[in-house]
Amino acid sequence: RPVHRRSLEKIEMIPASQSCPRVEIIATMKKNGEKRCLNPESQTIQNLLKAISKQRSKRSHQTQREA
Repeated sequence: RPVHRRSLEKIEMIPASQSCPRVEIIATMKKNGEKRCLNPESQTIQNLLKAISKQRSKRSHQTQREA
């Protein structure tokens, strides 16, 4: 099922480690709190992460300007 940015409550990225050699991306949905494991290699998920990162970067710059 597709994941839309507006439907996300939270997204967590867990880096690869000795116990798990894969990067894990866990999305928590706003509507029902459901947690979904997302494929970090998916182009759609990579685009989603870029968009979120870009949005955070904009907010950070705005906050710094206002201070």
